[in-house]
Amino acid sequence: MMPVRLKQFLDSKVKEYNQPAFIKDDPVSIPHLFTKKQDIEIAGLFAAVFAWGNRTTIIAKSNELMQRMDNAPLDFIKSHKAKDLKNLKGFKHRTFHEDDLYYFIEFLYQHYLQYDSLETAFFPTSTYKVEKGLIHFKNYFFSFEHLKRTEKHISSPLQKSTCKRLNMFLRWMVRNDKKGVDFGIWKNISPSQLICPIDVHVTRVAKKLGLLKRKQVDWLAATELTDALKQLDKDDPVKYDFALFNLGVIEKF
Repeated sequence: MMPVRLKQFLDSKVKEYNQPAFIKDDPVSIPHLFTKKQDIEIAGLFAAVFAWGNRTTIIAKSNELMQRMDNAPLDFIKSHKAKDLKNLKGFKHRTFHEDDLYYFIEFLYQHYLQYDSLETAFFPTSTYKVEKGLIHFKNYFFSFEHLKRTEKHISSPLQKSTCKRLNMFLRWMVRNDKKGVDFGIWKNISPSQLICPIDVHVTRVAKKLGLLKRKQVDWLAATELTDALKQLDKDDPVKYDFALFNLGVIEKF
Protein backbone atom coordinates (compact mmCIF):
# COMPACT_ATOMS: atom_id res chain seq x y z
CA MET A 1 0.00 0.00 0.00
CA MET A 2 1.40 3.42 -0.96
CA PRO A 3 2.31 5.69 2.02
CA VAL A 4 -0.46 8.21 1.31
CA ARG A 5 -3.10 5.49 0.97
CA LEU A 6 -1.74 3.71 4.05
CA LYS A 7 -2.01 6.86 6.14
CA GLN A 8 -5.54 7.51 4.88
CA PHE A 9 -6.54 3.92 5.65
CA LEU A 10 -5.06 3.89 9.15
CA ASP A 11 -6.34 7.38 9.97
CA SER A 12 -9.84 6.20 9.08
CA LYS A 13 -9.47 3.23 11.42
CA VAL A 14 -8.17 5.44 14.23
CA LYS A 15 -11.22 7.67 13.80
CA GLU A 16 -13.49 4.61 13.85
CA TYR A 17 -12.08 3.05 17.03
CA ASN A 18 -10.81 6.05 19.04
CA GLN A 19 -14.29 6.72 20.37
CA PRO A 20 -16.04 6.47 23.76
CA ALA A 21 -17.97 3.47 22.42
CA PHE A 22 -14.61 1.64 22.35
CA ILE A 23 -14.18 1.93 26.12
CA LYS A 24 -16.63 -0.60 27.55
CA ASP A 25 -15.03 -3.63 25.88
CA ASP A 26 -11.45 -2.62 26.62
CA PRO A 27 -9.36 -2.69 29.83
CA VAL A 28 -9.23 1.13 29.66
CA SER A 29 -12.79 0.93 31.00
CA ILE A 30 -11.36 0.26 34.47
CA PRO A 31 -9.60 3.60 35.03
CA HIS A 32 -12.64 5.26 33.45
CA LEU A 33 -14.58 4.21 36.54
CA PHE A 34 -12.79 7.01 38.42
CA THR A 35 -12.26 10.77 38.28
CA LYS A 36 -9.47 11.30 40.84
CA LYS A 37 -6.05 11.31 39.18
CA GLN A 38 -4.48 8.81 41.57
CA ASP A 39 -7.44 6.42 41.33
CA ILE A 40 -7.13 6.55 37.54
CA GLU A 41 -3.41 5.76 37.79
CA ILE A 42 -3.85 2.84 40.18
CA ALA A 43 -6.81 1.32 38.36
CA GLY A 44 -5.02 1.79 35.05
CA LEU A 45 -1.85 0.12 36.27
CA PHE A 46 -3.70 -2.96 37.51
CA ALA A 47 -5.84 -3.19 34.37
CA ALA A 48 -2.72 -2.95 32.20
CA VAL A 49 -0.80 -5.54 34.25
CA PHE A 50 -3.76 -7.92 33.99
CA ALA A 51 -4.10 -7.32 30.24
CA TRP A 52 -3.19 -10.65 28.75
CA GLY A 53 -5.67 -13.25 27.61
CA ASN A 54 -9.39 -12.77 27.06
CA ARG A 55 -10.48 -9.13 27.37
CA THR A 56 -13.78 -10.03 29.02
CA THR A 57 -11.88 -11.86 31.77
CA ILE A 58 -9.34 -9.04 32.11
CA ILE A 59 -12.13 -6.52 32.65
CA ALA A 60 -13.99 -8.82 35.05
CA LYS A 61 -10.92 -9.49 37.22
CA SER A 62 -9.95 -5.82 37.23
CA ASN A 63 -13.49 -4.89 38.32
CA GLU A 64 -13.34 -7.55 41.02
CA LEU A 65 -10.14 -6.05 42.40
CA MET A 66 -11.58 -2.53 42.42
CA GLN A 67 -14.60 -3.84 44.34
CA ARG A 68 -12.34 -5.59 46.84
CA MET A 69 -10.65 -2.20 47.31
CA ASP A 70 -14.04 -0.62 48.05
CA ASN A 71 -13.99 1.15 44.66
CA ALA A 72 -11.60 3.69 46.19
CA PRO A 73 -8.11 2.40 45.33
CA LEU A 74 -6.07 5.35 46.61
CA ASP A 75 -7.93 5.50 49.92
CA PHE A 76 -7.61 1.74 50.30
CA ILE A 77 -3.87 1.82 49.62
CA LYS A 78 -3.12 4.80 51.87
CA SER A 79 -5.45 3.90 54.74
CA HIS A 80 -5.71 0.12 54.80
CA LYS A 81 -5.07 -1.83 57.97
CA ALA A 82 -3.93 -5.44 58.20
CA LYS A 83 -7.55 -6.60 58.55
CA ASP A 84 -8.47 -4.85 55.29
CA LEU A 85 -6.01 -7.02 53.38
CA LYS A 86 -8.34 -9.94 54.08
CA ASN A 87 -10.53 -8.45 51.35
CA LEU A 88 -7.78 -9.35 48.90
CA LYS A 89 -7.23 -12.92 50.05
CA GLY A 90 -7.68 -15.47 47.31
CA PHE A 91 -7.50 -12.97 44.47
CA LYS A 92 -6.01 -14.48 41.33
CA HIS A 93 -5.77 -13.65 37.66
CA ARG A 94 -3.85 -16.21 35.64
CA THR A 95 -0.36 -16.23 37.22
CA PHE A 96 -1.00 -13.09 39.29
CA HIS A 97 -1.71 -14.26 42.86
CA GLU A 98 -2.55 -12.63 46.16
CA ASP A 99 1.14 -12.49 47.20
CA ASP A 100 1.86 -10.47 44.06
CA LEU A 101 -1.07 -8.22 44.86
CA TYR A 102 0.15 -7.63 48.43
CA TYR A 103 3.49 -6.46 47.04
CA PHE A 104 1.82 -4.13 44.53
CA ILE A 105 -0.20 -2.64 47.39
CA GLU A 106 2.96 -2.17 49.47
CA PHE A 107 4.82 -0.48 46.62
CA LEU A 108 1.93 1.86 45.87
CA TYR A 109 1.57 2.66 49.58
CA GLN A 110 5.26 3.59 49.84
CA HIS A 111 5.16 5.60 46.62
CA TYR A 112 2.07 7.66 47.45
CA LEU A 113 3.50 8.46 50.88
CA GLN A 114 6.12 10.55 49.04
CA TYR A 115 4.59 11.52 45.71
CA ASP A 116 1.30 12.86 44.43
CA SER A 117 1.37 10.92 41.16
CA LEU A 118 2.58 7.61 39.78
CA GLU A 119 4.15 9.56 36.91
CA THR A 120 7.30 10.14 38.96
CA ALA A 121 7.74 6.37 39.25
CA PHE A 122 8.34 6.28 35.48
CA PHE A 123 9.58 9.78 34.70
CA PRO A 124 11.23 11.51 37.67
CA THR A 125 12.18 14.36 35.33
CA SER A 126 11.27 15.48 31.82
CA THR A 127 14.69 14.30 30.59
CA TYR A 128 13.56 10.67 30.78
CA LYS A 129 12.47 8.96 27.57
CA VAL A 130 10.20 5.90 27.53
CA GLU A 131 12.93 3.25 27.43
CA LYS A 132 14.79 4.82 30.36
CA GLY A 133 11.50 5.36 32.16
CA LEU A 134 10.47 1.71 31.88
CA ILE A 135 13.86 0.54 33.11
CA HIS A 136 13.70 3.00 35.99
CA PHE A 137 10.18 1.91 36.89
CA LYS A 138 11.06 -1.77 37.18
CA ASN A 139 14.16 -1.04 39.28
CA TYR A 140 12.22 1.32 41.53
CA PHE A 141 9.17 -0.94 41.73
CA PHE A 142 11.23 -3.84 43.07
CA SER A 143 13.38 -1.77 45.41
CA PHE A 144 11.51 -3.16 48.42
CA GLU A 145 11.69 -6.72 49.75
CA HIS A 146 9.70 -8.96 47.43
CA LEU A 147 9.24 -12.47 46.08
CA LYS A 148 11.27 -13.20 42.98
CA ARG A 149 8.20 -14.59 41.19
CA THR A 150 6.49 -11.19 41.33
CA GLU A 151 9.12 -9.68 39.01
CA LYS A 152 7.57 -11.36 35.98
CA HIS A 153 4.57 -9.05 36.20
CA ILE A 154 6.59 -5.90 35.41
CA SER A 155 8.49 -5.96 32.12
CA SER A 156 11.58 -4.02 31.05
CA PRO A 157 13.40 -3.33 27.78
CA LEU A 158 16.49 -4.80 29.46
CA GLN A 159 14.82 -8.22 29.19
CA LYS A 160 14.10 -7.43 25.51
CA SER A 161 10.40 -7.45 26.30
CA THR A 162 8.02 -5.47 24.10
CA CYS A 163 6.64 -4.02 27.38
CA LYS A 164 3.27 -4.12 25.64
CA ARG A 165 1.15 -3.73 28.76
CA LEU A 166 3.19 -0.89 30.25
CA ASN A 167 3.34 0.90 26.90
CA MET A 168 -0.45 0.61 26.74
CA PHE A 169 -0.67 2.08 30.26
CA LEU A 170 1.58 4.96 29.21
CA ARG A 171 -0.64 5.57 26.18
CA TRP A 172 -3.64 5.91 28.48
CA MET A 173 -1.85 8.29 30.84
CA VAL A 174 -0.04 10.49 28.28
CA ARG A 175 -2.15 10.82 25.12
CA ASN A 176 -4.62 13.69 25.28
CA ASP A 177 -6.54 14.11 22.03
CA LYS A 178 -9.90 14.99 23.64
CA LYS A 179 -11.56 11.91 22.09
CA GLY A 180 -12.54 10.50 25.48
CA VAL A 181 -10.54 7.26 25.55
CA ASP A 182 -7.03 8.19 26.73
CA PHE A 183 -6.64 10.45 29.77
CA GLY A 184 -3.65 12.70 29.07
CA ILE A 185 -2.98 13.34 32.76
CA TRP A 186 0.82 12.96 32.62
CA LYS A 187 2.96 15.77 31.27
CA ASN A 188 6.64 14.80 31.69
CA ILE A 189 6.70 13.21 28.24
CA SER A 190 4.79 14.01 25.09
CA PRO A 191 2.70 11.66 22.92
CA SER A 192 5.43 11.89 20.28
CA GLN A 193 7.78 9.98 22.62
CA LEU A 194 5.49 7.02 23.31
CA ILE A 195 6.24 3.51 22.04
CA CYS A 196 3.47 1.58 20.32
CA PRO A 197 2.14 -1.42 22.27
CA ILE A 198 2.83 -4.53 20.21
CA ASP A 199 1.55 -8.09 20.50
CA VAL A 200 0.94 -10.95 18.08
CA HIS A 201 -2.16 -9.27 16.61
CA VAL A 202 -0.47 -5.91 16.06
CA THR A 203 2.62 -7.67 14.71
CA ARG A 204 0.61 -9.58 12.13
CA VAL A 205 -1.18 -6.47 10.88
CA ALA A 206 1.98 -4.33 10.91
CA LYS A 207 3.88 -6.88 8.82
CA LYS A 208 1.00 -7.21 6.37
CA LEU A 209 0.99 -3.42 5.94
CA GLY A 210 4.77 -3.25 5.54
CA LEU A 211 5.31 -1.36 8.80
CA LEU A 212 7.45 -4.03 10.45
CA LYS A 213 10.14 -6.36 9.15
CA ARG A 214 11.76 -7.68 12.32
CA LYS A 215 11.06 -11.37 12.97
CA GLN A 216 11.35 -11.33 16.75
CA VAL A 217 8.52 -9.74 18.71
CA ASP A 218 10.66 -7.82 21.18
CA TRP A 219 11.62 -4.31 22.27
CA LEU A 220 13.41 -3.61 18.99
CA ALA A 221 10.27 -4.61 17.10
CA ALA A 222 8.25 -2.15 19.19
CA THR A 223 10.67 0.68 18.41
CA GLU A 224 10.89 -0.28 14.72
CA LEU A 225 7.12 -0.19 14.42
CA THR A 226 6.94 3.13 16.26
CA ASP A 227 9.56 4.65 13.96
CA ALA A 228 7.47 3.56 10.97
CA LEU A 229 4.34 5.09 12.51
CA LYS A 230 6.21 8.35 13.06
CA GLN A 231 6.45 8.62 9.29
CA LEU A 232 2.65 8.82 9.30
CA ASP A 233 2.31 11.14 12.32
CA LYS A 234 5.46 12.30 14.08
CA ASP A 235 3.55 14.05 16.86
CA ASP A 236 1.25 11.16 17.81
CA PRO A 237 2.44 7.85 16.32
CA VAL A 238 0.81 5.70 18.98
CA LYS A 239 -2.70 6.78 17.98
CA TYR A 240 -2.32 4.03 15.36
CA ASP A 241 -2.53 1.47 18.15
CA PHE A 242 -6.30 1.92 17.84
CA ALA A 243 -6.11 0.94 14.17
CA LEU A 244 -3.57 -1.88 14.32
CA PHE A 245 -4.98 -3.62 17.39
CA ASN A 246 -8.59 -3.52 16.25
CA LEU A 247 -7.73 -4.52 12.70
CA GLY A 248 -6.07 -7.59 14.21
CA VAL A 249 -8.53 -8.51 16.95
CA ILE A 250 -11.91 -7.33 15.68
CA GLU A 251 -11.52 -7.33 11.89
CA LYS A 252 -9.11 -10.30 11.67
CA PHE A 253 -7.20 -8.32 9.02
